[in-house]
Amino acid sequence: MEITAAVVPARGEPFEIQTLDLAPPRTGEVLVKIAASGMCHTDLHARDGYFSNLPYPVVPGHEGAGIVAELGAGVTDLAVGDKVVISFPFCGKCEPCRADHPAYCTEARVLKSSGRRPDGITPMSRVGAPVYSCFFQQSSFATYAIAPATNVVRLRRDAPVEILGPLGCGLQTGAGAVFNVMQSRPGQSIAIFGVGGVGLAALMAAKVAECDPIIAVDLLPSRLTLAKELGATHALESKGAETLAEIRQVTGGGVHFSLETSAVPSVFRLAADALRSMGTCVLVGSARAGTEASFEMPVLQGGRVIRGVIQGDSRPREFIPRLVDLFLTGQFPLDRLVTRYDFADINQAAADATNGAAIKPVLSWPE
Repeated sequence: MEITAAVVPARGEPFEIQTLDLAPPRTGEVLVKIAASGMCHTDLHARDGYFSNLPYPVVPGHEGAGIVAELGAGVTDLAVGDKVVISFPFCGKCEPCRADHPAYCTEARVLKSSGRRPDGITPMSRVGAPVYSCFFQQSSFATYAIAPATNVVRLRRDAPVEILGPLGCGLQTGAGAVFNVMQSRPGQSIAIFGVGGVGLAALMAAKVAECDPIIAVDLLPSRLTLAKELGATHALESKGAETLAEIRQVTGGGVHFSLETSAVPSVFRLAADALRSMGTCVLVGSARAGTEASFEMPVLQGGRVIRGVIQGDSRPREFIPRLVDLFLTGQFPLDRLVTRYDFADINQAAADATNGAAIKPVLSWPE
């Protein structure tokens, strides 16, 4: 079938809207008519060549949401017409997958950024030449996307599918870090370093979990203002040691939990140093290979835990519907994070995401 997609023609080049051909879904796959797709910094990393195994031209996009248009053979747990979000891929066979932690799938890198199905085939093409797709096994910067059924999450019928795509990656990462990993108790303190989309999702989750205080740390005043509106009890401009002193004063010595979203080593160090005894620091920011960070070894001797988390340690078919329920009851107002763009304006959306003008761009195709 003929589709329209946002293509990166070569490493580092702007997105181009092109007409492509898309093969039909195969066994175990689903064809989704994309209503909208969130833009994540990972998509910009794909544009800019951060993934060493990603070929070009390529169609990024990994926060797709829409309507099931066609089912491949063997798919019985979804139906044509279902509203869905497409989440991250996993093999289902490796040790983490068998332990019900699919976010840590050992095949994840290949599945996310090889540009191909697991068998090496690419479903998108242009004038007979392959256009690499299958980014996170979806490539949702397109009018239609193919995804493994296991990655596709059915939504309730009243869900506003046109804004929920970011739940497939960024927002479930932040919220999952709080709900699934920290599992905080009411009254426990948290500091969130970097309140972009991931950090604000964590902040909203911390409010639901009744954390107190909730401390937001960022460089941008506009984001700190929004953090206060969404539930932060304190909003601090990031100033290194000065900020650390403020956190310790507010909390009486340090936080129970800290979340680092920026992948900046100096900020990661600050998040670790902000912990009280027995506290936990969670790293969700994605740094390039070779990036190193340091902290004093006695930090760990105080029973502190520093750990990385991928995708909020989520099981998407269970977790995303939970977040949708919280959104529809007003407890997880993700719409406050969203700026909507037409796909024709994708390069402006990318620029706004980079400079902080938009927290979570969501791209839509015209009806």
